[in-house]
Amino acid sequence: MSPRKPERILEKTRARVVALLRQGPMTTDELALALSLTDNAVRAHLATLERDGFVQAGGERREGRVGKPATIYHIAPDAEPLFSQAYLPLLTSLLATLGDRYSKEELEDLLAEVGERLATGFPHSSGKLGQRVRAASRLLNHLGGLSTVDETDGGGFLIQSRGCPVGAAVSERPEVCEAIVTLLSKLTGAEVRSCCKRNDRPSCCFEVKPARSAPTSGKG
Repeated sequence: MSPRKPERILEKTRARVVALLRQGPMTTDELALALSLTDNAVRAHLATLERDGFVQAGGERREGRVGKPATIYHIAPDAEPLFSQAYLPLLTSLLATLGDRYSKEELEDLLAEVGERLATGFPHSSGKLGQRVRAASRLLNHLGGLSTVDETDGGGFLIQSRGCPVGAAVSERPEVCEAIVTLLSKLTGAEVRSCCKRNDRPSCCFEVKPARSAPTSGKG
């Protein structure tokens, strides 16, 4: 289960629980002592954090000579990146550096390769084109978009989103869209063209058309 948005843990006590666990794994008793709370109160906060995907139970520690070992809690691996603010500045700086080093066409080709590699990390849907497009739309939403799918003339589809999962990067380098275009093309097995808006608040728009069949050569 992917962790929910960081805003869900801004409640002060749970935020303190997270801060302590980011320093190292702790048991319920250790957290209760550090927070001046009862064990039951700490368990309630841990249950919420575990449900939301921020905390995991793993391992045991014997805190005394008698009784059952105590469960150790730690930050879930998938949640740790959510606490970092370094990814966006690093990405935009990297794109700026690449933009200075490569031409627009070279940068688009490079980012298309990034999209192709990114596609290998996600499951590819089967079925008719509409099913594959809707699965790709759900993936965009998982990445932070708010996309919907509409059918168009000629058996095609239009994926539109109220936002862009890589909007901040697109604002710096519009070529970033090429990575998303290639990602969607690989996931749907179709031709994908960007119709994205790249203003102050970028929003995704992708036209998806059935892939053209390769021409066959006949005899005589």
